[in-house]
Amino acid sequence: MGRLVVDVMPKPEILDPQGQAVTAALARLGIEGLTEVRQGKRFEIAVEGDVTESHLEAARTAASTLLSNPVIEDVVRVSATGDAADAEAQRASATAGA
Repeated sequence: MGRLVVDVMPKPEILDPQGQAVTAALARLGIEGLTEVRQGKRFEIAVEGDVTESHLEAARTAASTLLSNPVIEDVVRVSATGDAADAEAQRASATAGA
């Protein structure tokens, strides 16, 4: 079974009170160097079989018509995920943390 990920974020000009609260909490906790947080939404969608371009196109349509509010949000990513994609993300994360 394949999986898709859709990430939706508030448009830059839209106030993000949740992100502001997290930003303030980071400072109170003494976590430095993280200056702005924006909170969005992540959807994980299962598909039968391997992810195809048709699945990705259907997810893009769902993202723009149902999963996001185009007045205040941007769809920032629609992609396949799985063992290979997850392994690459973990490698990138480990490299960034080193």
